[in-house]
Amino acid sequence: MMATTKATGTGGTGFGGAQSEAQIAAAASTIGRYRWVICALLFAATAINYVDRQMIGVLKPTISKDLGWSETTYADVIFWFQAAYALGYLSFGKIVDVVGARIGYSIAFVIWTAGHILCGFVNTAFQFSLARALLGIGESGNFPAGIKAVTEWFPAKERALATGVFNAGANIGAVVTPLVVPWIVIDMGLGWRMAFVITGLFSFIWLFAWIAIYRRPREQPRLSADELAYIESDPADPVKPIAWSKLIRYRETWAFALGKFLIDPIWWLFLFWTPDFLGKTYNLDLKSFGPPLIVIYLISDLGSVAGGWSSSRLMKRGFTANAARKLTMLVCAILVMPIFFAQYASSVWLAVAIVGLATAAHQAFSANLYTLPSDMFPRAAVGSVIGIGGTVGAIGGMLMAKFTGYILETTGSYTPIFAVAGSTYLIAVIVIHLLSPRLARVDAA
Repeated sequence: MMATTKATGTGGTGFGGAQSEAQIAAAASTIGRYRWVICALLFAATAINYVDRQMIGVLKPTISKDLGWSETTYADVIFWFQAAYALGYLSFGKIVDVVGARIGYSIAFVIWTAGHILCGFVNTAFQFSLARALLGIGESGNFPAGIKAVTEWFPAKERALATGVFNAGANIGAVVTPLVVPWIVIDMGLGWRMAFVITGLFSFIWLFAWIAIYRRPREQPRLSADELAYIESDPADPVKPIAWSKLIRYRETWAFALGKFLIDPIWWLFLFWTPDFLGKTYNLDLKSFGPPLIVIYLISDLGSVAGGWSSSRLMKRGFTANAARKLTMLVCAILVMPIFFAQYASSVWLAVAIVGLATAAHQAFSANLYTLPSDMFPRAAVGSVIGIGGTVGAIGGMLMAKFTGYILETTGSYTPIFAVAGSTYLIAVIVIHLLSPRLARVDAA
């Protein structure tokens, strides 16, 4: 039997104590903005994360030619990255809950950067898979640590917006990659191996900034008393960690996890196969598919921020968290559906518009999905729930990688692949609603 929940915390304003909603809203504009410095750090880390993640997609034609990869070989490399990502996500969710966002993020960053740099020294698909697996283990810590930091630094009503803002770093990373990689590989003539090494070494600048700046709100001397009070204006919740064995009995855990299982594989598809789709369909190469990719991920950025802003705005207008999150996700699910027609677009820019709309809708959907654990669980359990969901999502990504590689190897067509992509988000909304009709607050007592 599933564990019980109670409908508190997310059904109304989300703030407790003697302060009124009007007082808090008025104070929010004058208390200070240091919490957004933290959000900027999370944004930068996520951008670096996606540069490192997407480089294999941008370099796929070059690496495949150099190392003699087939479609299924490439899919296998992606598969092992996601397998490691699945295991790491579950582990890092717990690690972050135990050691905190500051140390947990630092550990994850060092591991993924090492894996990224090692990609420049491999010679076989097996070695590449090992390096990408190390990358996957480290990168799995990005979102558990990021969501944990948002939960520590933002009140409930701002979390979707903050998550949307830092999640937009994924799109900036995806924009930077097709700009930087051709410059290193072609313009500087350094080749694809040095592209991995240079970008990896440069990213350590972020780690120094993170260690120097990040503290919990009560440990940060630069934070004003008013802003600290605003951050802590939600009702207090339990600080005792909740065991995985208990978390997996909650329907709310599976509402998040199955949502991730359904939508994450589609994002992996966009990330790792969009360059291939554009290259094969419109005869683009490493230099020429850069501008289309940039446009796609700039559109995605707008979606990420808009998705968080939309549900936060609805909550400020009196909607419950349940209604605001699910209404936003439903709209996003509808906006993904035209992806099925991308393969029939008469021009590359029409295809870019369709794919860009789908990726923007995904990011908006994801910003709200990532907020559900903090809506439904106490802070001490958020990292673990995110970890469970990320693991389940990565398993879905593994299946999608195998499916995509098989379809392209045997048919060369994106038709069944885009059919799956266009329908999955609506299914996800239905599953989330069935498992948690009210986004009820978990009773962890």
